[in-house]
Amino acid sequence: MSSPIHFYDIAMKPPVEKNCCSPNPWKTRMALNFKRVPYKTTWVPLPDVAKVRSSLKVPACRKFADGSDFFTLPIIEDPNTEALVGDSFDIAVYLQKTYPNSGAGDLFPPQTLDYVFSPDNPISIPLSDIPQSGFPEYAKFNVHIDAAFSAHAQLSSQCFPFDPATAEISKAEFARRAGATSWDAFTLVGEERQKVKDSFRNTLGGLAKLFQKDASGPFILGNRATYADIIVGGWLRMMRATLPGSEWEELGSWHDGLFGRLHDALEVYAEVK
Repeated sequence: MSSPIHFYDIAMKPPVEKNCCSPNPWKTRMALNFKRVPYKTTWVPLPDVAKVRSSLKVPACRKFADGSDFFTLPIIEDPNTEALVGDSFDIAVYLQKTYPNSGAGDLFPPQTLDYVFSPDNPISIPLSDIPQSGFPEYAKFNVHIDAAFSAHAQLSSQCFPFDPATAEISKAEFARRAGATSWDAFTLVGEERQKVKDSFRNTLGGLAKLFQKDASGPFILGNRATYADIIVGGWLRMMRATLPGSEWEELGSWHDGLFGRLHDALEVYAEVK
């Protein structure tokens, strides 16, 4: 590799390097650091994401509920191969296949990633939503983790680190996408907030059992990190940046502190460049 990869991430409030919080770009950042490939970050203001993605001619990889395109990040542009990849899972697969011997080893070693959500919090994933190529066990796991965390992401709305310069535009766009009357409609307080936290803790119970199969921890395979750990870690990075007050410490203590330890263990792959 002679030239650094261009990594496009979403800019939050200054300093952007300390406030990046989007889970899928975090998955990509940790995968890049895991593979130790040279890269540099281009920070894209939230209102400009659709324009930048369109200018790079990278098709949308997600849809809104009404079927329209949802333009988001991350994207990587690899000048060494002229590849443009615009989905966090596809980026990880690309890095493994293109740079198999780089960095800390195989991002996708064989492992079984089946687990059961709490019966009180069933989450059903249509088979059509699971990518059918490139490490399908990990692809299914990625979709399930995204569903579990997304179902409780409302907990993060109150402390989301919007750039003050574009905060009102960004909040209005988020509300429009969700079909809400305003950003304030996402606010959770009191008993309703506690219900969502209880649901989240219960939902993560099945995931905790997967991590507890190898007692040497902190990763699913014990002392060896894989992309499965990074999938969860990307969401934990978001929660660490966006939960108010002491709630991050509360989440980190759930299930004998497993998720707090996982977040900290992945710090070695969390450098922001």
